Formats: sequence, structure tokens, C-alpha cells
Amino acid sequence: MSEIKGILKYLKSILNPEKITEVKILDPVSPSRLDKQMESIVKSPLLSRDLSWLTFNQRVLDQVKRPELSIFEKLKFMAITASNLDEFFTVRVGSLYNYIDYGKKRVDYSGLLENQFRKKLLTEINAFFEERNKIFREDLFPQFRANGFSIVEFDDLDKSQKREASDFFDQTVFPMLTPMVYDQTHAFPVLLAKNLILGVVTRSKKSFVNSEDESNRKLSFIQIPSNLPRFYAFEQDDLIVFLPIERIIMQNVQKLYRNVKIESVDLFRILRNADFTLEESDDMEADFVDEIKQKIKERKVGRLVSMVIEDEPSDWMMRILKKKWEIDDYNIFVNKELIDYTRLWQIIKHPEFKDEMTPVRSAVPPLNFDREKQQHIFKSLKEQDVLLHHPFNNFEPVLQLIEQAAEDPQVLSIKLTIYRLAENSRITEALLRAVEKGKHVSALFEIKARFDEENNIKEAEKLQKAGCFVIYGIGGVKTHTKLMLIVRKEGDKVVQYAHMASGNYNEDTAKLYTDIGILTTKPGYTKDISEFFNVITGHSEPQNYQYLITSPRDMRASVIELIRNEAANAKAGKPSGICIKVNSLEDKETIEELYEASKAGVKIELIVRGICCLRPGRVGLSENIRVRSLVGHYLEHSRIFYFHNGGSPKVYGSSADIMVRSFDRRIESIFEIVDDFLKKQMILILRYNLLDNVNAYELHQSGEYEKLSFDNKPFDIHKVFFDVKDTEVAEATLDDFFEFQEAGREEEEASNRNA
Repeated sequence: MSEIKGILKYLKSILNPEKITEVKILDPVSPSRLDKQMESIVKSPLLSRDLSWLTFNQRVLDQVKRPELSIFEKLKFMAITASNLDEFFTVRVGSLYNYIDYGKKRVDYSGLLENQFRKKLLTEINAFFEERNKIFREDLFPQFRANGFSIVEFDDLDKSQKREASDFFDQTVFPMLTPMVYDQTHAFPVLLAKNLILGVVTRSKKSFVNSEDESNRKLSFIQIPSNLPRFYAFEQDDLIVFLPIERIIMQNVQKLYRNVKIESVDLFRILRNADFTLEESDDMEADFVDEIKQKIKERKVGRLVSMVIEDEPSDWMMRILKKKWEIDDYNIFVNKELIDYTRLWQIIKHPEFKDEMTPVRSAVPPLNFDREKQQHIFKSLKEQDVLLHHPFNNFEPVLQLIEQAAEDPQVLSIKLTIYRLAENSRITEALLRAVEKGKHVSALFEIKARFDEENNIKEAEKLQKAGCFVIYGIGGVKTHTKLMLIVRKEGDKVVQYAHMASGNYNEDTAKLYTDIGILTTKPGYTKDISEFFNVITGHSEPQNYQYLITSPRDMRASVIELIRNEAANAKAGKPSGICIKVNSLEDKETIEELYEASKAGVKIELIVRGICCLRPGRVGLSENIRVRSLVGHYLEHSRIFYFHNGGSPKVYGSSADIMVRSFDRRIESIFEIVDDFLKKQMILILRYNLLDNVNAYELHQSGEYEKLSFDNKPFDIHKVFFDVKDTEVAEATLDDFFEFQEAGREEEEASNRNA
């Protein structure tokens, strides 16, 4: 019965009676049609990508409930859910509207067509909004004063504070504001996404007496400049008081409307479609970069996909906006609390609270690469390969390698791929110094990296002007792989130093994301990477790589071949097993192969942080597959592939997730780990991910995630990995995980059979 209950609970979470009632008001759905939709969801062998992502954001919100976290840590996770959802709307909901608006067919993995799925998806998002608002209102807000701060309304201020706030409006805010009217003689203004906006309905004083007369009613908009603070802060005894900036403006809004009556003032925030496609050009150095710049501008006027507004807005205004933006009630989300939770970062980063966040442990040196060896990095890397596991090992060895290479007169060239860079990047500075020193520098900048396009173009143009050989990505695909090659003359020989990684060349995110990277001088790796750069920067057909697997050429086929090998071993009665850690699992072909391997008897452990379209634990399909997600202090970002291979494991690091875009529309790389010690380290990383009981959630076949609990023995990988010892690495194995414990599964399997 556990599985049936799980399915019912999941269905209630996405189509509960309250939501169904609300949906019927908007767009009546017959009971038979609703039953067919529910049946489609339950029977589908795949889980919806977008609904799966929403459950991930729900797990992020779940962190707010962790009792050991400070109020500021909890506000951080609230802010993260908001920025996550902003990107989801602008990309995924935007992409959905690309189908709807242009009449193109789209069938979701749940089996629903585009319009059916739009309604269900937006209804689900609305439920998320309501839950988050309730947590903020009932759980977090009552704790504010005890922690030294408060969020207040204008009327909560004393007289001197009200005067100070109004003076701030008169002197700073008022000159920045520009009311924009929309009427017969004024075009509808361009309203910016993510800005706070006031919709103001006014009347002339003469017409205000007759409220039914709409002839003199006008609608105007006040966009609150994004360079104003989201809160105006007061110090009050031992309390920091935060007043939302819009409350100051709304209190003084009459100053912007002389000799007219204000009928209503409503605060709202909009999001637009930012999912654009590009017409690839042969002239990558001019036309393509110009098109990217043009597309960035077009985002400002893209199709509206979401509107968050305060309670009880003007009906007259809403009728105009719905018609103008071609939206309905599904796109509109009422928020009685903060309109934009990303503004909580201003509180978190206030100087008064800088010591209130959980202290970050200092990174430790890699196990076989202490600080003394790092000082002589070229000599040390010739003696051994090094595994970096961020943020537990810091990013410094990579930065030192490239910075020393820039200064070292023996270094001849530096080549690397760049997807996202840190602000004030040390990587950029090192490359500029290398050019000044006369070295050959090649940088493949992916200027299509979503929302980093402007920064990447700026950094690429800076390097190009200095004399770097800059390649602006590859037409038709994104370059997402993370590879670096340094060529150094040493006596009468040339030695090549390589870095391969799952994460970006970004020293800021390396402190927040878990990633793995390999430093090596092994000729097999360096030859592969040298060949790879010749392929992507010139016109070269690649030979078969020794240790690299790349997309879009070979990756899907190679991963499927490795899965099939495990299935063949299982059928032959040999030991088998698969363990894969990725951020997202969505590629249908790969999922189908994992299902086939499960049917063959292969035990499969999947660690998938976010989107997972595979449905685990279904009898006759995937009963040998388990899926867990880890969400906690650090963002899980490393990708690792393990195949038992009859007792001689094959282990890989990867820049790629198991997604259609990774296999077909990106240049990615999977790199095999051949050093025995490093291979053991990678196995230990997977093992500890499977043992974690603090940050872990298990996915049930219903699509619902269950938070795992612990008794008195918490195992938190975001703490444990700081203290790993050589002895733990030496003993690392996954064999015991490929013998699933039957206890606790018999009832579930029995209920599956009954179902």
C-alpha cells in the first residue's frame, strides 16, 4: 500500500481539491478529462522535467525548516528559492510559451500537451508561492526581533523615522522617479523584468465624484530604479529596522501626481521570456557577437510569463494588463508578504550581521598535494596526478598553475575553455599577463552562457584587444567542457600540463559548489586535450581519444555502451553495478538503457541533485534503481560516473549531465580516471554521498521525495569531506551498495505487484 499512498499523496500535491476548484473557476475541466490527465501522469514511465525541477526548489525551501540553521541561513535559502524560480520562469516557462505562442506541438514527459501542461505547471508554482509565503509569515517573521532586526511598514515608524524616510524620498528618490502614463496619446511603456513597479490609477478631481465614469481615469506606472536599496535601514536601539523602499514611495506618491486624485496604487513585479535562439553566422567574430548583444536587449521586451502582485489590485488595471500582455490568472501570483524574496540578501549582508552566518571551514590541501608541493607546482605535477575536490580543497592550485604559467619564461602557451568567470577574475588577469610576457594564449569563450553573455563578451574583448587568440564559441552548440592545457619547454623536451574539471574556471563559485578537477601531465590526457583544441579551434577530424569522451560526437553512445556492458555482465551472472552522480538526469535514451539494465538485474545507485525524469522502484521497469538527491550547505555540482566492470571499475569525471542538451547541443567532456589513488578517491566521494543522512532525500516512483532522517549518527558530507584520511581512500568500495538490503523493500515491491 505504501506505493499507492505515495502516488495519491503526489497527485494531491499537484492536483489537490483546493487547486482543482481554483482551476475550474479559471478554466473548467471535466472530471473525465481530469482523470485522464491524472492517469497519464501515473502511467508514464518518465517524470516531468519541469515538475521535477519544482520539487528540487521545494527541497531548497525545505532547508528553511532545519532547526540547526540560524535565521540568516534560513533567509539565504528563501532568497535562493526566489532567484531559482526567476530563472525557471524566464527560461523553462519562457520556452513553453515559445511553443504555445507559435502553435507548435509539445508533449511533456507526463504525457500532457503544451496547454494542459501550462495550466498544471503554473498551478503547481502557485502552490509553492503559497507555501513559501506561509513559512515566511508564520515561521520566520516572528523570529526577526529576537535576532536583532525587523521588517516594518511605514506606519510602524516613529515620528523622527517617518521624517527621515520622507526626507530620503524628497532628496534622493523623487528625482529618480519617472511616472509613465498609458492612454490614447501615450504608448504602453516598456516595463522591465525583475524591477518593482507601481501601477497607479488616477482620476481628475472633477470626475472623481462619479466613480462609474471611466472617461477621465488614467493608468500610469512608476518603475522603482534597481540601483536603489530594496530596504531603507534604521538603527533603533539594539534593532536594525528595514523598511521596504516601495513603502516610502507609496507614502509619498501624491507628490508625483499634482492636482489629480489617486484611486489605487498596486505594487507588482514581472518576468519575461529570456529563452532565445540564435541564427548562426559564419562570421563568428562580428555578426554572431552582434546578434548576441541584440538578443540581450530583446530580453527586456520579451513575452511576459509571470506577474507577482500584492493582494486585491485594481480590477480596471488588471483587465488592461491581462489584455496587453496576453496572460490569464494562471500567470498571476498574489503575494501578501514580500513581492521579491531576493531582496533578503540586503539583510543577510548587512554589516551588523556579518558574523551571524555559519562559519565556513578553511579548505584543506588535497591528500597527496600539500602546500609545499603547491609551491613547486610544475615539478610536483610531473611526479603525480592530483584530484581537487572543491570546496573542501580550494581552487588555489588551479589559480597558482595558471598564474605561475603566465610569469614562467619556460611556458610557451596556455589554452583553456571558459564558460563562466568570477567577477574581477584572476584567470583573466593571468591570461593578460601571459600575453604581455609574449606567450601564446588561446581562450574559447562561450558567449552563449545564459545570463553571463554580457560579462563573457566584455572579458573576451578585453583579452582579444590584448593579443589573445579568442574563439567565440562554436556555431550551433555551447562549449560547456572545462579543459586547460599549458605547454612548457623543459630543457630539450616539451612537457604539457592539463586540468580537467566538472566546474567552471570561477574562483568564487569554487567556494560554494562541490566540484572535482584533475591536474596531470600524463601524455594520454595531454595528447587528448591537445587534439580536442585542434578540433574545436580549427578544421580537424578527431582521432579516437584515449581517455576523453566528448559530445556531441560520442558521449551518449559511449555512456549507453558502458550501461549495456553492465547489463551483459548481470545476465552472464557476473558482478555488476552502476553509480552515477549528476545534477540532472533527463535524456530519454539513456534512461531507457538504465531501465533495461535494471531489468537485467544491475543494481543502480543514482545521485541526482535536481531534475530527475527517471522513475525509480517500479516493478518490471526500475525496481533495481534507487535515486537520491542531496541539498544542503553547498551546491552539489560534481559529476562522477562509476561502472563496476566485472570487478575492475571504470570511473569518470564529467562536465556533462545526462541531458539532451549535454549530449546533442553542447561540447562536453567525460574523462576517465586512470590513476589508482585518484580512482579510489572518486569512489570514496560516491560512497560518502550514498551514506549521507543529513542532506539526503530519496525519490519514490510516485515522483515524491522523502527526507532521510538519522538517529544519533548524522553523516553530513559537507562536513566529513574536510577530514578525509588516506586510510579511508584505501578502503573505498561500492560493492556493498550493489547488494540492496531487502529489508524495508519487500512491502513496497508487494504493493507494486498488487498495483
